[in-house]
Amino acid sequence: MRWSHQLSLLHARIAPHFARPEPRRRALAYLQGLLSAVERKNSWQMAEHAQEARPYGMQCLLVGSVWNADRVRDDIRAYVVEHFGEPQAILAIDETSFPKRGCRSAGVQVQYCGTTGQVQNCQVGVFLSYVSSKGHALIDRELYLPLDWCEDARRCQEADILLPACFRTKPELAVRMLERACSAQLPFSWVVADSVYGGNDGLRAWLEEHQTSYVLAVPCFEPVSIRLPDGCRRQIQVREAPLLPGQQWQRLSQSQGSKGPRLFDWMLLPLLHQWQDDACYHLLVRRSITDPSDLAFFLVFAPPKTSLMQLVRVIGMRWHIEEHFQASKDLGLDHYQVRSSIGWYRHVTLVLLAHAFLRVICAQQPSPSSLAALTIPEVRHLLGSLLWFSSPQVSFVLAWSAWRRRHRHRASRSHQLARFKAG
Repeated sequence: MRWSHQLSLLHARIAPHFARPEPRRRALAYLQGLLSAVERKNSWQMAEHAQEARPYGMQCLLVGSVWNADRVRDDIRAYVVEHFGEPQAILAIDETSFPKRGCRSAGVQVQYCGTTGQVQNCQVGVFLSYVSSKGHALIDRELYLPLDWCEDARRCQEADILLPACFRTKPELAVRMLERACSAQLPFSWVVADSVYGGNDGLRAWLEEHQTSYVLAVPCFEPVSIRLPDGCRRQIQVREAPLLPGQQWQRLSQSQGSKGPRLFDWMLLPLLHQWQDDACYHLLVRRSITDPSDLAFFLVFAPPKTSLMQLVRVIGMRWHIEEHFQASKDLGLDHYQVRSSIGWYRHVTLVLLAHAFLRVICAQQPSPSSLAALTIPEVRHLLGSLLWFSSPQVSFVLAWSAWRRRHRHRASRSHQLARFKAG
């Protein structure tokens, strides 16, 4: 099947970044496991899917073997641009969280978890997505390290975090990824993000310095400078903009949803930058059609005469990164059972590679008028059913069952002994 050959070519592309043939071959098996219908994508189930007798090899792939995850990340970026690259593409920034129980996983702490919408114990990863009219996929990732971690050298050392650990905010991590994208000369014209990033002066200043257009969401209390109809200059909070006299709304579709166009009312207001009007800075306000009190605010930095319709289209494309998180978590983005920083980056990088591979397949397959477009779940179903379906021997299945039960028995005894000593 052609898809299997494409995966082999993609694996051959990253093969030079592995020091030895064993982890190089195992990386392909790991990718096949991520693309398969295996329920949980941890080292144990990856090893069983690859019909290996023990999980040690897969665990070593993530932690012990020698290979360069950053070089693989660079190949992912190049692979995505080769298939989806165009000058008007956008880079979308967002984060996702990984709930955890313990306190030893790199970067874990009690913090806001976007996955559950609660404050709880979790890790947070910041991601960069490439979105164009040809297709879209995740291309970069950074693990957020809270300040408490960066100030605890021993804890960092135990989690394989390079010392000294320098604290960086999430917007600063986003800038690191944008710098890599610019260094790689990615073709793109816009950067979009939610208010966690849009409300950061440093990120906006970096984009302006590099003459990169942006549409960034900001909180309702963000201060901006405007010129009133009578010529007076005034500073307001963005939530006051709809109350200004003479403002007009336009109804436009942000994107195409499952039930048709996603219509909102929009208003564009020129802003003063350092109290000067250079026609590059605007405030964009979005209002719900059904609930006029439901407002969202976006700061815009763009060439003069950029149309409102174009800005609305850019905002609509940002939501693809939410699709990427959902699809990647179905591939096992949050299924890892490694505590080290190295293990996190390696697992997440391989998931990004698998995700990009599926996105390219979906983009390459034309759909007849009588069929819906090919989706990632459908491609995974076909791959698992036609290529990587296997009927292992009964002895192999029973051996893995015994291995799991033996491991659970040892773990239970260890916990009981630890509690006895503590008591």
